[in-house]
Amino acid sequence: MSQWVIGISAKLDSLSNAQSQEEQCWTKRSIYKLPPLIFNLKKEAYQPQAVSFGPYHHGKPHLKPMEDHKQRALLHFLKRSPVSLQKIFHSMVEVAEELKASYDSLEAEWQDNTEKFVQLMIVDGCFMLEILQEATQEFGSDAAARESGNDAAARVYMSDYSNDDPIFGPHGKLYAIPFIRRDMLLIENQLPMLVLFKLKGIKENVEEDMETLNKQILNFYGHVAHGSKMGKRLHILDLYRKSLLYKEPKRTKSTKLKGDQGPYSPTVIRSATELNEAGIRFKKSKTESLRDISFDSGVLRLPKFVVDDTTESTFLNLIAFERCHVGAGHAITSFICFMDNIIDHDRDISLLSSKGIIHNVAGTDKAAANLFNTMSKDLMMDSSNDLNMVTMSIASYWKKPWHKWRAMLIHTYFRSPWAIVSVVAAVILFALATVSTVYDVMGK
Repeated sequence: MSQWVIGISAKLDSLSNAQSQEEQCWTKRSIYKLPPLIFNLKKEAYQPQAVSFGPYHHGKPHLKPMEDHKQRALLHFLKRSPVSLQKIFHSMVEVAEELKASYDSLEAEWQDNTEKFVQLMIVDGCFMLEILQEATQEFGSDAAARESGNDAAARVYMSDYSNDDPIFGPHGKLYAIPFIRRDMLLIENQLPMLVLFKLKGIKENVEEDMETLNKQILNFYGHVAHGSKMGKRLHILDLYRKSLLYKEPKRTKSTKLKGDQGPYSPTVIRSATELNEAGIRFKKSKTESLRDISFDSGVLRLPKFVVDDTTESTFLNLIAFERCHVGAGHAITSFICFMDNIIDHDRDISLLSSKGIIHNVAGTDKAAANLFNTMSKDLMMDSSNDLNMVTMSIASYWKKPWHKWRAMLIHTYFRSPWAIVSVVAAVILFALATVSTVYDVMGK
């Protein structure tokens, strides 16, 4: 019998067990090395500029200068920590295999050398926590002052870094922290949240401590806590994504549409300016959640969306996470696809900006429009997403000629108060002329 047949037969006999092991590995993975299919589309969007976190980019020449600062941060952290380095190291070794399983592609130097891997987790984790601690002092103080009116109470933390520190001092907050903040949202540059839990002594069943850390991280990204609990997240990118989608989606009141709208038969809608010319009005949603999009009675409500220098990198990494992580969902991808549908030109950005929906601080309206168009390359909206129903409702509204005629009438005759006065005067004159004619006929 052929050796190949024997080999395949043996694999068939152990198939069930092999499938079970593979499924366990898939469910544990959360930090991905991007395949060329994704990475090559926009390489610079996925590569750290200032600092590496985790094994994928560790040791790259342009990131080595930050390693000395990591060592300083480690010493500052340990000096304040009530737990010794030995205990921290031991607790991290206990979960080392779980941490390794979070990475979908580990080279032998990390997979086979647990001590080296744990050392990397501790050093990078301490640096990340120190960045969060130092950089959020101003955010935390302002937020506390607004809520309690007591600014002094908010500044309970006294930094032990020098004001001349190039990373943790005022100069670093202005010139270094923005790049580190960006790098902390790269899919290949994540640390498992479990690392931060272990370093802060957080037990996985203590929800309050988890939420405190979650709020600190979101403050770092300028997100004011909105009351919703984020729960246990996989890593910072996962937490940030969750914060963008914190509001449960609303079902629109539009009529149900029949027909199969599968993933290969997408509904296409017009650009914002064309929709506006057809009588569809744009209004800002009550929240900034990317789920807070609805269409009802000719009004399309969209959340405020800030376009800045980090938007492309951040959202490409969020999309990449959804593409790689089976359990993540497709909400961010669907949002970008939807925005690409209604944004074709700079005038679409201009229209949405005038409604307070797009806040563009990245450059020209044309550059912002190009940003949405390039981010959506090779993407497709999830047919089961609520946004697909919104899209179908808009398309149905667009097809009814009455809406276009009414919009044309408004645009043509009711653009200004003087135009309205002219139309009313013409109607009155026509009515008077008609009445006069009727009297003349009756008089004869």
